[in-house]
Amino acid sequence: MATIDRTELKAKLDAGADIRLVMSLQRWAFEALHIPGSLHFDTPEDLLAALDEDDEIIVYCSDPACVGSRFAYTKLVDSGFTNVRRYAGGLSDWEAAGYPLEGTAARS
Repeated sequence: MATIDRTELKAKLDAGADIRLVMSLQRWAFEALHIPGSLHFDTPEDLLAALDEDDEIIVYCSDPACVGSRFAYTKLVDSGFTNVRRYAGGLSDWEAAGYPLEGTAARS
């Protein structure tokens, strides 16, 4: 499983890189808290239909133990997507670094 760490992800976001950052938790969790610029899809079928096989895709969820991003990663790769990575640290790692978050539960 190809991965990306928070330093590289933050640099990509700060540079405005053309990536598809996908949060792979339920909609209520996405609405509560997510990394700015993130996308969310309600079903695996929606995920596959919305992305192009050549897109640079980074999936994440809550923390290293969360299986949502593992599932999304595997689904994408098994479906022919070739440029997929997992941000294993997820929301907990991002928040621990003090990086910005969006959503109804985000601190102002």
